[in-house]
Amino acid sequence: MEPALPDDVTGRELDRAVRAELSSLAKLNAEAVSRHLVMAGRLRDEDPELAYEHAMAAQARAGRVGAVREAAGLTAYATGRFAEALAELRAARRITGDDSLLPVMADCERGLGRPERALALAASPEVAKLGAAERVEMLIVSSGARRDMGQPDAAVQALHGPQLQPSARRPWSARLFYAYADALLAAGRREEALTWFGHAVDADDTGETDAGERLEELQGITFLDSDDSEDGAEADRGDERPGGHR
Repeated sequence: MEPALPDDVTGRELDRAVRAELSSLAKLNAEAVSRHLVMAGRLRDEDPELAYEHAMAAQARAGRVGAVREAAGLTAYATGRFAEALAELRAARRITGDDSLLPVMADCERGLGRPERALALAASPEVAKLGAAERVEMLIVSSGARRDMGQPDAAVQALHGPQLQPSARRPWSARLFYAYADALLAAGRREEALTWFGHAVDADDTGETDAGERLEELQGITFLDSDDSEDGAEADRGDERPGGHR
């Protein structure tokens, strides 16, 4: 059974290029597929399992359409179905010739416990032709693969490049700075990690990462809420409580 589709979702919300891919389908089928793709995109972050169900419904109806296979792969990836995601993304790439999926495919290899294959994908000649955002994502995946292989110093080195500038403000800057800070921490370079978590906080205007929480944790800072304040006041009156704030 297909997941329910809200009445306010028409399918026209899709990008024009995706709608063009669906034009070869019968009208009613194309409309249903479009609506499922809209829901898969909307729900991928907040409810990845339901997003996956919508993508699978679209895939069952239009498995030869590249955009549909891509949606199936991305929602499978979001739910941790890495083998399935990799198969779907490979199919999408075969159909469309779009190499921008390579970073996600490489991360699927990591998820399957195959960091060497992730690094092989990162070294493929097609990566040099990717856009800046995709190249940065591949650097992040490569760094993670090095850490998977027990190579923390190589994980740090993998992220070096012209994009690693504290003053940079690009859509990928917060994620890159965060990954670099995490790699530094894994390599035992705590003070440098603190600095770069701070850069990630400064670059993260949308709350994409938890850099602020990580920085507070490393610095030993915990903010008091109203209940904590009352507890603190009682402690000041001599009422000692276990589990004090850091």
